[in-house]
Amino acid sequence: MARKKMPKFEDWEVEKINDPDFMAAAEELEPGYQVARLRMLRGLTQAQLAEMVGTRQPSIARLENGSSTPSLSFLSKIAEALNAKIEFKLVPEIK
Repeated sequence: MARKKMPKFEDWEVEKINDPDFMAAAEELEPGYQVARLRMLRGLTQAQLAEMVGTRQPSIARLENGSSTPSLSFLSKIAEALNAKIEFKLVPEIK
């Protein structure tokens, strides 16, 4: 049985960037991904981060898995706990 050749990341990325459904999902999950990434880099569990922020572990889990939309004030508390900063931009919708 022949093995299927893995695509190059660059080729995969070009394809995905041109897929509006993929890009919408990626943008929606971005805050949670960054929180999880920084939390793990800092060696913290979700429960530890939650305690630092003054919330409960399920709130961190929902943020990280994309099942909730965080408020800016909640993200600010998380950023402070992770010694990070928040950056955002407004971009026009393409119609």
